[in-house]
Amino acid sequence: MLVCRFLPGVSAGIARPASVGHVFRAVALVPSPPLLVPELTGNGAPEASEVRDASLDAVRFLAAAVDLWVAVGVDDSRRRVASTSSGTFAGYGVDVAAALSPRASAADPELPLPALIAGWLRGQAAPDSSVDVRLVEQNADSDECRRFGRELREEIDSDGREWGLLVIGDGATTLTEKAPGSFDGRAAHVQAQIDDALASADLETLATLDRRLCHDVGARSVAAWQTLTGVVGTDRLGPRTLYRGAPFGVGYFVGTWDVLR
Repeated sequence: MLVCRFLPGVSAGIARPASVGHVFRAVALVPSPPLLVPELTGNGAPEASEVRDASLDAVRFLAAAVDLWVAVGVDDSRRRVASTSSGTFAGYGVDVAAALSPRASAADPELPLPALIAGWLRGQAAPDSSVDVRLVEQNADSDECRRFGRELREEIDSDGREWGLLVIGDGATTLTEKAPGSFDGRAAHVQAQIDDALASADLETLATLDRRLCHDVGARSVAAWQTLTGVVGTDRLGPRTLYRGAPFGVGYFVGTWDVLR
């Protein structure tokens, strides 16, 4: 059985990083399980609570660090979900609303899960903020993802405001016998590689992850992490791990990266 590891002390003293003279400032990394929403799992599920608390801390960090934040996740096709959108977790069992801004009015009954997660985290951790969501195609190759990341960086840098990125993605779904994807003996090694790369901001490893192997073990958010490498480029980073574990046989990582340049 895989055990969660929660790194304490992250909710206190969240502060805006020192000015670095350019507009891209910070990254928050969170998973996308519906279990983050307590109404879907019950407040008494300690495994879910640890992932949820760490994810909320990561978003609070991001909202405190920047004026504008953008979320990146994966979907069946590339698309943009504007901050005027809202949706609900009704398709996952409970009609809990999730809005991408305080003034969101465009209800989308088929809002993709990464956008729902971004909206719910925003509402809980930074209710006065707005988030724009960019979805990259799950099967886009690494070169396409990095190119999309570079284009996103150029586009949002031109806005002139300090901004950060919320990257939403899950790891392997085959880490235990009871995992959603059953068990695959290769999954633990893949998950460790992903977690270690996210924990150390190892862009080279993220950019060269074996896409076929990751797909086989259910780690299908690689496109989001490879888009992140395109956004970051050559910036120096200060990573911090808030959570890494697999409480339900699925790999979840939560952390933050300061942009240090």
